[in-house]
Amino acid sequence: MALRGGFFTQLQLRQIPRTSPFSLGGTTTTKYRSLCLCRQIQTTTNVVTENKPKNESSTSVGAFQKLPMVMPSVDILYSALRKAKRVAPTKGIANIAKRERNKAAKQLDALMKELAVPLRGYTENFPNRKYLHPYEGSLIELTLGDGNYDKILKRVDALRKKVVFIGKEHASLCAKSVSKREAEERLNEGMVRLEEMFNLEGKAVDDLMNVAKTLRAMPVVDLDTPTLCLVGAPNVGKSSLVRVLSTGKPEVCNYPFTTRGILMGHITLSYQNFQVTDTPGLLRRSDEERNNLEKLTLAVLSHLPTAILYVHDLTGECGTSPSDQFKIYKEIKERFRDHLWLDVVSKCDLLKTSPVVFITENRDDEGSEMERYRKMGPEGAIRVSIKNEEGLNELKDRVHQQLVAQMERIGSQSNKDEAQVVT
Repeated sequence: MALRGGFFTQLQLRQIPRTSPFSLGGTTTTKYRSLCLCRQIQTTTNVVTENKPKNESSTSVGAFQKLPMVMPSVDILYSALRKAKRVAPTKGIANIAKRERNKAAKQLDALMKELAVPLRGYTENFPNRKYLHPYEGSLIELTLGDGNYDKILKRVDALRKKVVFIGKEHASLCAKSVSKREAEERLNEGMVRLEEMFNLEGKAVDDLMNVAKTLRAMPVVDLDTPTLCLVGAPNVGKSSLVRVLSTGKPEVCNYPFTTRGILMGHITLSYQNFQVTDTPGLLRRSDEERNNLEKLTLAVLSHLPTAILYVHDLTGECGTSPSDQFKIYKEIKERFRDHLWLDVVSKCDLLKTSPVVFITENRDDEGSEMERYRKMGPEGAIRVSIKNEEGLNELKDRVHQQLVAQMERIGSQSNKDEAQVVT
């Protein structure tokens, strides 16, 4: 979805739909311990958040689900015109000219307020990006485009100020009318001017409505629930593993960036709920050259308490050479070395006896670590195959262990934070 005027293109962040907990890739199986990935139920609410000044970013998420409902600009305008035209003059005014100018002034004042009050509510109740949780701040920037969120809110506020200025100006002219005819003319001029201006610049409200829909539809993240994040180069099999580890069925195609956003859902293991995210693939390049899909992956790793399931494909089929995958892997593991980590080599049924070498690679410059990586992947990596089901039981056991360990980490950090508050 894109805002009118081309302000941004939405990165698709969606939750994986609920299906049968025993469905695995369209077939029924009971061979493995059940891991269920269910859509997290969101309840849209009209409650708005107070935009209170703070000295630092929020430590909680969920602001997007509390955004106010934004009406289309045409609905705001027609509702305001209808209500304004029903306003009657003050009772007891006998003079026709005085009664008419009183009516005209009151109707213009009513129209001004009916237009301005919703706009003011929007600008006050949409959160200030500076005070959002860093993860939500990153989502706004990467999904809407750098600075577009603030620009749209400023346009809405500028529209409100114009409405107030024009309304007061013409209401004052109506109040100064000396005849019934002049009051009617001043009223008509004011109504026409407000309507034309709102029609011309009301697109800001429609843009804000689309922003609200986009942000409200983003997956809900619970910071107190352990999260497993699948990471790796494009097309290495992350989405296929999600299908095996869960009942979710993300798109699986043989081209880069199949995952065009964050897929968020729940894994249920031994009656315990955990979150899982399938992220867009990472390419070998500097952060300045990364696209917004890759930055979205880094935002998840940077701002959420995740355990990482890093997926490697050494078959040569994913489009990223093993040497490039190794360099991406080393960079990401060094950057996020404090995260719990689990390595998986996918598609092991396709691995050949001799390692795959791309024609563009120079093996003369490689060391023993790279040579070993080509054959076996990182040390301790689990070799799995979706096709022949190799390694899947071990993978599920290790995933459970990682998520339990992540839960203990979160509990320990929570206790530390509470102790600091007490002291």
